[in-house]
Amino acid sequence: MINISESATDKIKELLASEESPNLFLRLGVKAGGCSGFSYGMGFDDDQKDDDKEFNIHGLKVVVDADSSKYLYGVEIDYTEAGMGGGFSINNPNAVASCGCGSSFKVKDEEGLVEKCDDKVEA
Repeated sequence: MINISESATDKIKELLASEESPNLFLRLGVKAGGCSGFSYGMGFDDDQKDDDKEFNIHGLKVVVDADSSKYLYGVEIDYTEAGMGGGFSINNPNAVASCGCGSSFKVKDEEGLVEKCDDKVEA
């Protein structure tokens, strides 16, 4: 199960509304990379595959590819406004270590392709 706070859902719906395609949904994923082993992917997509897992969270269609689902089980996504902007945060109970930049993580008994981390996050 994936948990997305109401504030994050509201922000994602706002961003989706500004797009010109009514068929877009939120796609979450994980890929090998980042300084801790795996990095998160979060963006809009309109191409759903047969083996994707689909969730409806607060009226938002969320799709996760089959390979990523085991790394994202129980993940919590939040959005907070701060100062001159805001940002999304991801709390992953499967992560045993995270990069200082917050965009990559490591899980027990799995290793990804480790890359250099510049400790910068763009909101």
